[in-house]
Amino acid sequence: MAYSKKDLISTKDLTTEDIYQILNLAKDYKNLNLQNEKKSPLLKGVTVVNSFFENSTRTRTSFEIAAKRLSSDAINFTASNSSTNKGETLIDTIKNIESMQTDIFIMRHSSSGAAQFVASRTPSCVINAGDGCNEHPTQALLDLFTIHEKFGSFNNLTVSIIGDIAHSRVARSNIYAMQTLGIKVKLFGPPQMMQYTKVFGCEICKDMDEAVSGSDAIIMLRIQLERSDDETPFPSIREYCRYFGLSKTRMQKAKENVIILHPGPINRGVELNSDVADDPRISTILSQVENGVAVRMAILDIVYKNLKGL
Repeated sequence: MAYSKKDLISTKDLTTEDIYQILNLAKDYKNLNLQNEKKSPLLKGVTVVNSFFENSTRTRTSFEIAAKRLSSDAINFTASNSSTNKGETLIDTIKNIESMQTDIFIMRHSSSGAAQFVASRTPSCVINAGDGCNEHPTQALLDLFTIHEKFGSFNNLTVSIIGDIAHSRVARSNIYAMQTLGIKVKLFGPPQMMQYTKVFGCEICKDMDEAVSGSDAIIMLRIQLERSDDETPFPSIREYCRYFGLSKTRMQKAKENVIILHPGPINRGVELNSDVADDPRISTILSQVENGVAVRMAILDIVYKNLKGL
């Protein structure tokens, strides 16, 4: 049964069939993106608004390119230049933009639950591009697309997610989707960044070597200092790199065909050394960015057709 909702808020809402539907369609769109003419007329005349109340480079640009390659009218909206700085509420802002016959909102917000809050109050499609520490479903889906592209299947795979698990919406969305697919997930990070992670039911690793060993894919996470409420999550950058960073030396414990993923932006020399990040044999970071456009084209396709009952 195909995904039938007008919104994409959480990977918790996705069945195995939903995930494969998105990834299979993304494969078609990736092939389109490799052509000289990277255009589909699917969303011609459709208005897509990137509603970003929080900073972004990759996600916002990726969604804008995805929308334009589907021939939509794609508009970028940023909170720093909006009436929210004058005291306007989130819903009033959305309702005003909605009244201009907006069909799809791509929404990023610093508050967890903001995307669902808006989706329940607008007839337009809402795609969650990251809400606080909650979720980032399209990042998880592009990660899965990248992993599937490498291995051809999700069967018997083990994925390690390493770093700031407690504050990471990328980790949450990946965990939920991977558990749906039957992927084994291992977690590791500084104790202060692993708070409450037992609720996910994943394997908790005791050190970096255990996290790296036996994994088919390793997702390295950025330290989310903007979400840590001024707490000091580790003594120093040097110590973080030593105990929780991924280097060529650490990679000696990894499987021969392992791949490294990172949602970006990378803090080089902190969670990931350049000798790993730039190694084309194992690093899929730029492939993730490329795949993100195709995955987001697929999601725009599906939610808009659901909205219109097509």
